[in-house]
Amino acid sequence: MFLKTSGATLAGMGLLFACKDDDDIRLPDDVFDLGTGDLGVLNYAYALEQLEADFYTRVLDGSYYAGANASEKKLFLDLYNHEVNHREFLSAAISAAVGSDTGKKLPMLEFDYGNLDFNSRDQVIATAKTLEDTGVGAYNGAGSLLSDVNNLLVAGKIVSVEARHASAIRSLLNPNSADFAGNDVVTVDNALDVALLPSEVIAAVTSLGFIKTPFTANNLP
Repeated sequence: MFLKTSGATLAGMGLLFACKDDDDIRLPDDVFDLGTGDLGVLNYAYALEQLEADFYTRVLDGSYYAGANASEKKLFLDLYNHEVNHREFLSAAISAAVGSDTGKKLPMLEFDYGNLDFNSRDQVIATAKTLEDTGVGAYNGAGSLLSDVNNLLVAGKIVSVEARHASAIRSLLNPNSADFAGNDVVTVDNALDVALLPSEVIAAVTSLGFIKTPFTANNLP
């Protein structure tokens, strides 16, 4: 319910994503820029949540999900519902922020998963791990970019959900292990989760090659 009633979050990006095909290519002046301040952060969060929501939508359409055991089906259905709620919440929050100036809101993005096999349990879970780990780090790195304390509050609520996702996926990959809070995501010296710089988030997401709609983040760090 808080997703339907609160205001929200996330950090900056500085990359022009490739287009799906030549017919989709727009001139540089036409490429959407995420904007500045909290609005830019909201647009960035919206981009990441669009990706996650779209990914889990396709997972539920694949034969891996259709044949999965009951516990895995429940997990992926929960992930799908959470990410769709995050996406729609951010969409509503941005619309409220920009009002009639709708050109400042990130449009719906296009995705292409290439050779990713949504019928393969190994490929689906490995990709989910990358998306969830990256999302947690991105939200953790967003706090200093937010000026509205209400946005910061909701960012903390969302990142805790994303961290639950990440730990659940890691437990699927290596059951009954400590990988759910592995040293690659929780620092040994101070027991803090990773906080990723925008450039690190960009590298992780773009290495997947899934986002095909071009946009820039020239006004975010």
